Amino acid sequence: MPVTRPKILVVGGGFAGVECLHRLERALRPAEAELTLVTPTDYQLYLPLLPHVAAGVLTPQSVAVSLRRRLRRTRIVPGGANGVDTAARSVEVHTTAGTTVHLPYDHLVLAAGSTTRTFDIPGLAEHALGMKTLAQAAYLRDHVISQLDLAAVATDEAERAARMRFVVVGGGYAGVETAACLQRLTAAATARFPRLDPGLLEWHLVDLAPKLLPELGDRLGAKAMETLRRRGVRFSLNTSVRAVTPESVTLTDGRVLPTRTLVWTAGVAAGPLVGTLDGPTVRGRLRTTAELTVPGSPGVFAVGDAAAVPDLAVGGDAITPPTAQHAQRQGKAVARNLVARLRGAPLRPYHHRDLGLVVDLGGTDAVSKPLGVELSGVPAQLVARGYHVMALPTVTARARVLTNWALNATTGDDFVRTGFQEGRPATLQDFERVGARPAGPDAGRPADAPDAPRPDPA
Repeated sequence: MPVTRPKILVVGGGFAGVECLHRLERALRPAEAELTLVTPTDYQLYLPLLPHVAAGVLTPQSVAVSLRRRLRRTRIVPGGANGVDTAARSVEVHTTAGTTVHLPYDHLVLAAGSTTRTFDIPGLAEHALGMKTLAQAAYLRDHVISQLDLAAVATDEAERAARMRFVVVGGGYAGVETAACLQRLTAAATARFPRLDPGLLEWHLVDLAPKLLPELGDRLGAKAMETLRRRGVRFSLNTSVRAVTPESVTLTDGRVLPTRTLVWTAGVAAGPLVGTLDGPTVRGRLRTTAELTVPGSPGVFAVGDAAAVPDLAVGGDAITPPTAQHAQRQGKAVARNLVARLRGAPLRPYHHRDLGLVVDLGGTDAVSKPLGVELSGVPAQLVARGYHVMALPTVTARARVLTNWALNATTGDDFVRTGFQEGRPATLQDFERVGARPAGPDAGRPADAPDAPRPDPA
């Protein structure tokens, strides 16, 4: 009688999920476990460099690391998880082919990541652009260049000014780096448009907080503001958005900014899959133990942006922030604990102290805080880019990024549009999958049902 291998199912192909499977493939013999990954894409996205993609400094392929280059023994199921049935130990998956399958598991790792956090602001869902996926970054670049094209032929001065005004909401890493990189793109592009007055170009950064990048401390946050203000970026702090229309953004202080572009980066929320479990949550994230297990859900672990993991380095009720650094290291930690569980060894708590923070403002501008040391300018930029290169998971990805950086620095940009998503809806909901729901009563149906995808070759 054949021996059934334990089934380890990982949901999410981001930093945490892929790092977990990469470690499991190295630590476990093929006979010890069957590894499966559920993810809608066949690549791992290096999210921190998305602003460089939007600015044309990097090609999309540079930050999209092939899963099949890293994972050689894992079965990859293309799709998204709709819900988890912990009683039946099954996950309902909607595949990219449009079918629904139910994948059984013995051990489940929820690494479903996060989506852009939005609020009930009139017009926001219909008109805001995001920066969470590779498609959004590519689309945003096309959109920004298109506004310059249209401004150059506009006969109405008010329309021209509105098209050359860009609003970014969010004073964290994503918002600051997006505004910084795209401001450099548009400033350089206006030189190719003789009819455009560079003085009309405006970038506005809006945030509800009283200061920029509070995680970096007052001095570096102020330095980042000073650098961007010198480049023409305007700031509206202690301010948020009241309403959005196709042609304007109304702020909570009453100002109305005529614009055709609102980029929304005001934080993230745990993926909707978290809501399909009965476990307790912290600010929308699934509460875990220090060993990354989910209380009350046998066999379930949670890591990354979807998990509220106790931050033992800080202590108290602190939980780890939803950063790539923690997600990657939690992926390693949960793989170690899965191996321990399979082999009857004790689980180990996750404990990691931040290596530091880096913010790339484009060109030679940056602010960084490696191991608590505050840096700005060229030294900070060397640290920031060095960190990103080392954090990329493959030598191929590192080579592509370094080559792209060198080419952009020496040859510049041609500011061309690809026509990506042209004529199609491009809202946050169109680009980000948000439709998880509880698994149905037949959640125990085996994965080898007729509509299940074929396993990937070993």
